Amino acid sequence: MPFVFRRMKGIYMEKTEVKTVRIGSIALGNTPLPVLIAGLCVLEDADHAVRTARRLAEIAGEAGFDLVFKASYDKANRTSIDSYRGPGIDAGLEALARVREETGLPVLTDVHREEDIERVAAVVDCVQIPAFLCRQTDFVVAVGRTGKAINVKKGQFMAPPDMAQVIGKIRSTGNDQICLTERGASFGYHNLVVDMRGLLLMRELGCPVVFDATHSVQLPGGAGTVSAGDRRFAPPLARAAVAVGVDGLFLETHENPDCARCDGPNSLALDALPELLADVRAIVEGLRR
Repeated sequence: MPFVFRRMKGIYMEKTEVKTVRIGSIALGNTPLPVLIAGLCVLEDADHAVRTARRLAEIAGEAGFDLVFKASYDKANRTSIDSYRGPGIDAGLEALARVREETGLPVLTDVHREEDIERVAAVVDCVQIPAFLCRQTDFVVAVGRTGKAINVKKGQFMAPPDMAQVIGKIRSTGNDQICLTERGASFGYHNLVVDMRGLLLMRELGCPVVFDATHSVQLPGGAGTVSAGDRRFAPPLARAAVAVGVDGLFLETHENPDCARCDGPNSLALDALPELLADVRAIVEGLRR
């Protein structure tokens, strides 16, 4: 199991057990290696999504990691009215269904409107609550009522222990298939930082914790009409989070990030993943020894 700790014992802390969440055929939480949640920031077209998913499956399989494919059909929280948001719900869900059918991978996507929740839940294996919506009670409860696995992005404005209230809202629906994702905290203007203590604090709430290495190096609105980012720092932060102890790694990828239609500056090139996953495995195995 991942080396995640709670109470001090010598120089270390005792391991914390969390509830295992099922995303399709994959177990998230208390597994030997963190689960990889990876894919595109925003769908560009269905063929591209399937091609990316197949390449990711190949990379993850060779490294021994379970994979959940992620991509958004619509990103409502864009910097500018002119920013690319995605293909929309009809074409987007069709593309995600193709990925799921043709690759066999579980699929995750985020939903931004309450009226879309049921349609999305009928197609994907995990519904994601965006960071900016994690405090919207009616929205959070509506997602919980789907009965699907739910990934909650911690708001950039939220303290890690305060996610207990979000968990409580979802559990009020009878759904306890919940994982939490750290994606950085606002630190001044156009900047995010990651407090590694927050990973432990959230995991003490009893839910698996995922670290979003690529959104954590985003610079929101940093390029004026679009967000900027610095992908150089994503691999070091991912390695640090694995050393602290997480149940999953969330990575946005693209075969050519500089040409990606959304979040390219903080996305990782597909060809960079094998080296990162090798590092992750080495860290986990080193801690186990």
